[in-house]
Amino acid sequence: MGVYFARYARRHLNAVRIAGWGAAPALPASGPVVIYCNHPAWWDAAIIILLAQRFYPEAESYAPFDAAMLARYRIFSRMGAFGVDLDSPRGAAAFMAASRKILERPGRVMWITAQGRFSDVRERPLGLRPGVARLPELAPDALVVPLALDYAFWEERGAEACAAFGPAVPARDLLALPRPERLARLEADLTATLDRLGADVRSRDPARF
Repeated sequence: MGVYFARYARRHLNAVRIAGWGAAPALPASGPVVIYCNHPAWWDAAIIILLAQRFYPEAESYAPFDAAMLARYRIFSRMGAFGVDLDSPRGAAAFMAASRKILERPGRVMWITAQGRFSDVRERPLGLRPGVARLPELAPDALVVPLALDYAFWEERGAEACAAFGPAVPARDLLALPRPERLARLEADLTATLDRLGADVRSRDPARF
């Protein structure tokens, strides 16, 4: 499916660009990885699949997916997506149970569109869902990484899909913070990554990528 989406992106986008400063961290040997991102467009799922193939080809990747959307795009369930209804207590409990099982071993990466809804890339505050702050409790050995996604039109017909990973934080460091402060820290880290990526996107300079 990674090959399929690479071809799909070539047909419909001008480029998928990674900021020169924003490569993904290496897959740790001792724990899983949690990558949380903003959610600006339909393209996010396809871009995440391409990033997973590019940076973590040896890992098992998983992603919570809006249950209603997954019913429409069932193909994503074949690639590690699992349906979640985050608008109900039962859905939130199911998300935590699935996350606990996924994050119980190294060699796995969970990709989360942490806003839980489509949102303009310029929106501030980001309004991350509180569930992302609970994941370090499930996997203290995990590495937690912000991922910024942005899209723009430059000189070509197709759009530029731009991405950048921010600095990774060990989950144990986040556990030292109460949940509200932990969520604020995660949001601040993603906001800073988005702002830095946004400056590169606005420059319209491919050399920055």
